Amino acid sequence: MGRRIRKLKKQRLHSEGNDTLIFSLFILIAIGVILWRGFDTKVPFWCFSAVAAALYGVVLNFYRCPIRYLDIEDTTKVVVAPADGKVVVVEEVDEHTYFHDRRLMISIFMSPFNVHANWFPVDGKVKLVKHQDGNYHKAWLPKASEENEHADVLIETPEGIMVLCRQIAGAVARRIVTYAKEGEECEIDDHLGFIKLGSRVDVYLPIDSEVCVKMGQATTGDQTIIAKLK
Repeated sequence: MGRRIRKLKKQRLHSEGNDTLIFSLFILIAIGVILWRGFDTKVPFWCFSAVAAALYGVVLNFYRCPIRYLDIEDTTKVVVAPADGKVVVVEEVDEHTYFHDRRLMISIFMSPFNVHANWFPVDGKVKLVKHQDGNYHKAWLPKASEENEHADVLIETPEGIMVLCRQIAGAVARRIVTYAKEGEECEIDDHLGFIKLGSRVDVYLPIDSEVCVKMGQATTGDQTIIAKLK
């Protein structure tokens, strides 16, 4: 697509966390005031403050949203990691919902300590967005891809290649947010969505795609090239 228009807002914390962060901070401050005024000794207050600061730091880390751009000019046929995490699946599978043929599936598992913003894996046009209710198996299990609650985003690249990106809810994550809209153009540097707490993102590619990652490899969303399309 040539030089991409950089659309991301310059934000350090994801907007999905605004309500949670504000509400949590209010509750922690209220409890702190009660402990400060309710005891002659300040030990309970300082103990609570230490624990609260650590927990709030974890929440802040979860909702952080790094400003990223893929630093290459030509993104033709490039597939980037849609999420931070670890590669847990690289295999050929039978895809019966959209393609009805063999596909190469690359799956990335996100722990609660990873950035949970998701990026589009390829440039192109969004052809379909579909949310499917389901179970909440542990996200790294093979059956999670089909049986868990998930959101599918089908993208057609400028070369006419169809790529499926699937956001999957896990045993803890119960909310999938998808920003992709049918009919809209999408670019690698754009946000596809957000998944709260640990979960997984699958990418389904043509069987002849060149894999650029290996099992167990750490990925950085919008930065790590996971495959190249033929």
